[in-house]
Amino acid sequence: MNLKYLGLLGALLLVNLINAQNFKGQILSENTKEVLAGAHIRTTGGTTAHTDLNGKFEILINENGQEIIVSFVGHETKEIQVLPSDQVLIIYLNEAPIQIQGVLVTGHSKDDPVHVMETNDYAKKIVQPRNVADLFSDVNGFSLIKRGNYAIDPSFRASQYEQLNVQFDGGTKVMHACPNRMDPITTHVNPEEIEKIEIIKGPYTVRYGATFGGVINMVTQKPSSQDYGLSGSIGAGYETNGESMVTTAQIQQATAKYDVGGTIGYRDFGNYEDGDGTEIPSSFRSLEYGVKAGYNFSDNQRLQANWRQSYGRDVLHAGLPMDTDEDNSSILSLDYKLTGLVGLVKDITAKAYYSYVDHIMSNTNRPSFMMTEAISEIDATTAGGKLEFKLVPNDKLSLYTGLDILNIARDGARTRLVKRNMMGPLPTPMEFVDKVWQDSYIYDLGIFAETKYPLSSHTIWTAGIRYDNITSEIKDPADDFAALYPDLEKRTEHNISATTSIKYVPSTEFIMEVAYGRGVRSANMIERVINHFTVGQDPYEYIGNPNLEAEVNNQFEVGFKGRLPLSEETSDAFNYSTSFYYSLYENYIVPIIDESLTRKYMPGNEPVNPKVFRNLDEAYKTGFEVMAGFDFWNHLNFTTELAYVYAKNKDLSESLPLVPPLTTRLKLGYETEKFWANANYTITSKQDDIAPSFGEQVTPGYEVLDVRLGIIPVRNVSLGVAVLNVFDATYNNHLNFAFNNQAGFTNTRINDPGRNFSAFLQYKF
Repeated sequence: MNLKYLGLLGALLLVNLINAQNFKGQILSENTKEVLAGAHIRTTGGTTAHTDLNGKFEILINENGQEIIVSFVGHETKEIQVLPSDQVLIIYLNEAPIQIQGVLVTGHSKDDPVHVMETNDYAKKIVQPRNVADLFSDVNGFSLIKRGNYAIDPSFRASQYEQLNVQFDGGTKVMHACPNRMDPITTHVNPEEIEKIEIIKGPYTVRYGATFGGVINMVTQKPSSQDYGLSGSIGAGYETNGESMVTTAQIQQATAKYDVGGTIGYRDFGNYEDGDGTEIPSSFRSLEYGVKAGYNFSDNQRLQANWRQSYGRDVLHAGLPMDTDEDNSSILSLDYKLTGLVGLVKDITAKAYYSYVDHIMSNTNRPSFMMTEAISEIDATTAGGKLEFKLVPNDKLSLYTGLDILNIARDGARTRLVKRNMMGPLPTPMEFVDKVWQDSYIYDLGIFAETKYPLSSHTIWTAGIRYDNITSEIKDPADDFAALYPDLEKRTEHNISATTSIKYVPSTEFIMEVAYGRGVRSANMIERVINHFTVGQDPYEYIGNPNLEAEVNNQFEVGFKGRLPLSEETSDAFNYSTSFYYSLYENYIVPIIDESLTRKYMPGNEPVNPKVFRNLDEAYKTGFEVMAGFDFWNHLNFTTELAYVYAKNKDLSESLPLVPPLTTRLKLGYETEKFWANANYTITSKQDDIAPSFGEQVTPGYEVLDVRLGIIPVRNVSLGVAVLNVFDATYNNHLNFAFNNQAGFTNTRINDPGRNFSAFLQYKF
């Protein structure tokens, strides 16, 4: 990095800016009389502040007095008129009826994990029909793994798949049935339901399941005290590139005692065109609906149930050898929370969930159908739960302890009807049945304890430890797989994870966080049991390895974030944040070409040798995210973001696979109550630091400009329009899959959409 940037960062850390604020306050809970650290204060003129660890704040108000709005998660918002004063005003907030979403970010600095990133306003400012890609595409540090326009996985800091602990509403999980990941968890949630996404950037907490590379929590909308009564919304959107349409509807009835609501969404996306006008086979149809009901037995006790189903139909996957005929999923979750108890145990939370995915895929529309008809009918069951206690042995120490379970079971087969061989048509087609998952399961029982202790009024220390007991078994192995691994039997693993961190908050304008986390991840089911299936970004057959050791991420990170006011009269400010991290890996799992083995299916095709999953002895990763921006003229903001990852496979003296290139984002935005607009210019660099053993190839850089704006022309109605890829660039990301078994396409990476005009209309009542 250029030394002048390091100098700038150093200068920011040494700045001690004293502001002439003329109002002081302290925020406390009316119910518990505890200070509320991290509460948000805003004046009607737009000036903002947050309370420190002691619940105190300072803010500038007009000499003649001004109204301030005080808000805090889990409490009712209060609006009060105040005058300048040297005295500290005590402000009490009443607790709102508790909501159960199991969110990771509470807004309370004493409870939140370190190195947290939060995205907001997904549900409030929709300007385009969205698929799952749009939830992550503009978030610093994220890239997308695309197989088309449907099966899209997020990648964060070159961690992907089960290396990321992806969930929604604080713990609910859905595991894909398809070995090609045609149906990741992101396809089972309606994007219009997502209110925000919370990210813990590494293994810095042990409370939310085994975590290797970070936690991603997709939070669905929930009613608040402002939503009491009957409310809802309906919306519709259209995109020109692919003639894609989305319709959504949501309704809820909420009171202080109970709430019940439902959502439904239908999407019909067509094949899109890239910047050169080439049509990419990527169409799909999907229907999602959900019902959520909650009951508050008292102000501190709540039970909530959530039921959702999704149906995917006729999904084309440009980068996979087959297409999805049907993808059906059902998810049921129950949550319970009891807070504010007297004695050692203060809070009790419990969650249980069950999901089932039924997946059917075939090659009916592929060139290979002329020789072999193939259809796979497979299923996946995910069940789990969590029980957690918050213990407060004294005024300073908080201890979170409990247990969680996760059980994943998969089965199913692929039926092949071979009609032709190299000699020509067969007089009698031959039928073969291939075991996809070999009737396998993985069961994880985790026990955890995490404590938080204030070392001073400005410093919080967090430490946690976790034990996972992993049981796995392949109950119906294929003959050749059993011959390759003759000692197949039930296997038990014992994993220990741990974390420790320091959060320093000297003021509302600056936070420093230093953390170490040891994240441990046992091999997922693809890495363990897949048997000669093409499940990667290339035409290689992959073979699992049931004897893989659990991979370990020893991650160190230091980060700073803050805000420097630029004026005493306005809300103009300079905002910045940085994160620098280093990960030392043990037993890192990668697929490596094995020249001692040959293809099982279509043996005359290239490549002849399959890839087998192996452990690496030595590997590491390092990188950073940097953000700097200005809020100016009350409603304008400009932000620059950089994200870079460098990874090394020291065993083979090459990069680790699937490492995204340097990405720079420039964002200009304007926002008022009734109008908002933003322009995002993304510069993605060339990626020539690749993994030849993985079959990676160099990818060029590219630049893309997206422009979005929205308006509320009349009360309760919002209209959003967007122009995506304004300059109609032809490009593909380094993590995109290549075309696979597609007529008219060579084995090159899938291009992203060209220029796209979109509109979205929403009415709320």
